[in-house]
Amino acid sequence: MNHVKPYQPKDIAGKLAKTFLRNPLTMVLGIFLLAIGYISLSIMPREENPQMVVSGSTVIVALPGASAAEVEKVIVRPLERKLKEIKGVEHIYGMAMDNVGIVNAAFFIGEKKEDSNLKVYDKIMQNTDMFPKGIMQPIIKPLDIDVDIPIVSVAFFSNNKNMSKTQLYEKVKDIQHTLNGLDNVAVTELKGGNKHQFNIEVDLYKLSGYNLSMGQIVQAVQSLAYNVPAIKNRTKDNEIVMVGVQNAIESADDIGNIIVAEYMGSPIYLNQVAKVQSSYDIQNFKSAQISINNGDTEFTPLQDQVTLTVSKLQGTNAVVIADEIKTQLEELKETLAKDGINYVITRNDGERANEAVNELVFHLVLSIVIIAILLVLVLGWRESLIVTFTVPAILAITLFIAYLTGQTINRITLFAFLLSLGLLVDAAIIVIENIHRHYHSVESAHEDVDDLMIKATDEIGPPTNIATLAIIMTMVPMAFVGQMMGQFMKPIPANVPVALVASLFVAYIFTPYLALRMLKKPDHHNQKKGGH
Repeated sequence: MNHVKPYQPKDIAGKLAKTFLRNPLTMVLGIFLLAIGYISLSIMPREENPQMVVSGSTVIVALPGASAAEVEKVIVRPLERKLKEIKGVEHIYGMAMDNVGIVNAAFFIGEKKEDSNLKVYDKIMQNTDMFPKGIMQPIIKPLDIDVDIPIVSVAFFSNNKNMSKTQLYEKVKDIQHTLNGLDNVAVTELKGGNKHQFNIEVDLYKLSGYNLSMGQIVQAVQSLAYNVPAIKNRTKDNEIVMVGVQNAIESADDIGNIIVAEYMGSPIYLNQVAKVQSSYDIQNFKSAQISINNGDTEFTPLQDQVTLTVSKLQGTNAVVIADEIKTQLEELKETLAKDGINYVITRNDGERANEAVNELVFHLVLSIVIIAILLVLVLGWRESLIVTFTVPAILAITLFIAYLTGQTINRITLFAFLLSLGLLVDAAIIVIENIHRHYHSVESAHEDVDDLMIKATDEIGPPTNIATLAIIMTMVPMAFVGQMMGQFMKPIPANVPVALVASLFVAYIFTPYLALRMLKKPDHHNQKKGGH
């Protein structure tokens, strides 16, 4: 009796097929891959667009008493020259005004923020001798696109007519403090509100009548202490006496009673030459109003509003943070309603990101279904099921690797998956088609099923590997695209090659494994008899 020698694979495709064809752990591996893919999809941070690395710094140098022309000559121009010496700086924008000079340094997109900010700081500290005497300490404000762009904006407004602008602002400020304590919240800001302050309107006629100057008024107000420390002393009995003094300013009358000067031996009080009011910051011209749509055409009258914006930390989940903010606001809703305060969420990037991701996932599933239907018509339903299984397995591997490398799920990441979807099934289709051909070939009727699977997979290995490598090489140049477009499209060269390599391994491991258990080998002997 002749023993046929088992087929010895030459390519990695055949070797993988042989290793996993009868291995009991193959199915466990498949389930494991699908599980880690689903977990990665669930826990990966979601955002609408990929985050780009944009770095820059604003340098503010004040020179009190200097004109705009002087500031430009002694501050702005020297500062521009020094900042241009820093490696990685793309643009310098300088602006000179009376008393202050501002210079913005924009780095090339992709430059690391921490390194860029440190370079600017070092350069200025090393060259402080270039500034004239009398300048104030330079202020360096780094640009941070991750926290400068909010993901949630909430407009607060009051229906209580007795509530002043400043009271609304103070109430919203308390909410800001609460939201700022949430995990992964980076920066919260209030816009459009009015802070409480005491306004002093000086009567110039009375001022000249008392022979006073504005400088004396300013000096007197500035000298007023806001906090007077408690006085501690010991008595003869060695007891401690504590004299508590309340804040010096409690009302407008306290300010009005400031002595600004003496005239013929009598004190001159501030309220004699000025009108003091407890009001809001009248110098703040930034205000906002809101009108709510109650129906199709009805709008409420315009009302003063305070907008609270919330930004997230880089790489965190916009959906989770936005939901936490909504939950926190819901908990505060009853308390706010008692004060007549309502709110409207005017921006929610978390919701938009979730909708965008879910929509693209739906289209991804739809594309898989369309591929499955096409394969049913061409190869048969069993072959179609085998190829269809490989697609989620490949995407699962790609998602898991994307999660490990710190990527987020966004429109461009999912677009990369959609782009590569047509390419992902190529290897699996080629393998199953060759297995199908061998199964239905009369010449293969005498071959062992295991050998047939390994042989069919091994045959298509070299050309499939080369073809996949060629497609990967077309994606590589995209990784070297610079500036904003390169940063924006970065997920494509990062994920498509991974997906294509994963498609080879999945096709070589799972396609023969599933074909062995699902495909039925035709009886060629009966076909021959029926033909005679």
